[in-house]
Amino acid sequence: MPRPMWNGAISFGLVTVPITLENAVESHDVHFRQVHLEDGGRVRYQKRCEIDGEVLTEDEIGRAYEVSKDQLVPVSDEDLARMPLPTARAVEVVAFIDADSVDPVSYGAGDYYARPKGDVAAKPYTLLRQALSRTSKVAVVKYALRGRERLGLLRPVGDALSIQGLHWGDEIRSPAELAPPETEVSDKEIKRALALMDTMTVERLADLGEMLTDHYTEALIEVIDAKAEHRAPAPVAGEEAPAAPVVDLMAALEASVAKARETRRESGGPGTVHEMPKPAKKTAAKTTPAKKTSAKKTASTPRRRKSA
Repeated sequence: MPRPMWNGAISFGLVTVPITLENAVESHDVHFRQVHLEDGGRVRYQKRCEIDGEVLTEDEIGRAYEVSKDQLVPVSDEDLARMPLPTARAVEVVAFIDADSVDPVSYGAGDYYARPKGDVAAKPYTLLRQALSRTSKVAVVKYALRGRERLGLLRPVGDALSIQGLHWGDEIRSPAELAPPETEVSDKEIKRALALMDTMTVERLADLGEMLTDHYTEALIEVIDAKAEHRAPAPVAGEEAPAAPVVDLMAALEASVAKARETRRESGGPGTVHEMPKPAKKTAAKTTPAKKTSAKKTASTPRRRKSA
């Protein structure tokens, strides 16, 4: 069972739900150790006091804030516990909003499960979860964790409640500086791109099947196992062709749709495969020069890329 990292309560109006917070995700990363290349010895880091040079254990290390180069103000756990902060031991529900209204770039500040603490928490916990489950809304919450106040969304996940940490607004960079210069894209190219998206659409993330496998970690473990067993790694099944700059965008879109269609057919993957829309046939209908000029201008009107 994961170790609780926080004890407190969800404050929902006058309702209090005692909980503990646990990490909602776990890492499967392969971790390396640093070694001395000459003899293979482990490279270790030690925490030493700069005054007496003594090597310290974690129990001997505290925290302090650097006011100036020559002045440090010690801050103990007791100091933090006595902070005049309502969220110090409470997940405070401050509002409810539609889940779709939150920009995905705001996510990524930690994912946690809220576990009800004790029998007294069962009913208010279930009440809050079921109430949220009947709406498209999530609760905006504030809580203090790891030395700072945080913002998050409280939402039901199955029979439990989870908190997804959000970045504060001033932590998110504006995407305006990343937008490319104004570029002309035709309606025909947009339709081809939409056809490709339609061909590659699935209903659920789980429908991607084998594509959800972390092949990098698998390959890395194979390299490590091979070196430990003094053998060559298993050969790669196939090598991807090196990426080349796109010269003909329309041709690249056509080829992409054909490749996606073939992949779906071979894998038996879900989703409907749609045919690429055929270009309209040119007719010999007579039009006045004025109308031709007007149509041409409409088709070539530049489309500005919207910034997020």
